[in-house]
Amino acid sequence: MSEPTPFKIGTRGSQLALYQANHVKEILEQNFPDLSVELVVIKTKGDKILDTALSKIGDKGLFTKELEVALLNNEVDIAVHSLKDMPTQLPQGLKLGAVVERGDIADALVSKNHIPLNELTANHKIATSSLRRIANLLHFNKNLQVVDIRGNVNSRLQKMEDGYCDAMIMASAGLKRLGLEHYITEILPVDTFIPAVSQGAIGIESREDDVETDHILQKISHENTWKSVSAERAFMRKLEGGCQVPVGCVSFVDGENIRLKGFVASIDGSTYLCEEMSGELSKAAELGKNLADKLIQLGGAKILDEIRNPD
Repeated sequence: MSEPTPFKIGTRGSQLALYQANHVKEILEQNFPDLSVELVVIKTKGDKILDTALSKIGDKGLFTKELEVALLNNEVDIAVHSLKDMPTQLPQGLKLGAVVERGDIADALVSKNHIPLNELTANHKIATSSLRRIANLLHFNKNLQVVDIRGNVNSRLQKMEDGYCDAMIMASAGLKRLGLEHYITEILPVDTFIPAVSQGAIGIESREDDVETDHILQKISHENTWKSVSAERAFMRKLEGGCQVPVGCVSFVDGENIRLKGFVASIDGSTYLCEEMSGELSKAAELGKNLADKLIQLGGAKILDEIRNPD
């Protein structure tokens, strides 16, 4: 008797990506004990180019494209991503099939000698590759010295230890998932340091025509996380932003209601538009679009146009 065909999960090879893919694997195995699940590791462009700032590479599918090609070629059944890395416009034939329950949404400060953010000065180097985090930092304190950093979580921590920088802003969820929470100096408040769209969420990408996989994913998708990230991704889609623009959005679910807070900023943080809206959870995506519209009308479109077209 032949072995059952394994259900294949496409994933990047970093320690964090493997944690996330294995987390999805465990959830699948708990819900479908007879399902044989295996991981397929695929290297992406973002994994290969480590000496250039993310904002200069300019590819929205930086950490997803090669996984999506494998998915479209039927080499894997699903692809697992940090949802904040997934573009809001997916290739034809693919969709966001499910999200599992969200982790910590906040940014975290990691610093030498655990110096808190309000004690960091122009003499300290703070590292991040995110324009959103740069804008948040400089809006908080225009005198901070921000430097670029790339690499996986462990290599960035090593760079700090080696003296490249004095502090870093990182996703709290990633540090916690890797058992590195002892590096966290402080969790930054999400109402003022607004996170990336879908930060802390794990997204599962699938083929639009794969009915069998749909049935599997429907059982493991987390409903409130789905609605939250739907609102945030609708906000981002309307602004046409990727990881190369200083845009953030965070959602708070309270029973049948949801509150959204979003911002658009200049890279130096000197112009910082921030608004919030509340509404019914059932209309979460519509609320995200409306919040983006509000920021566009207040001048957000002009800010983003100047960033995209600096000349």
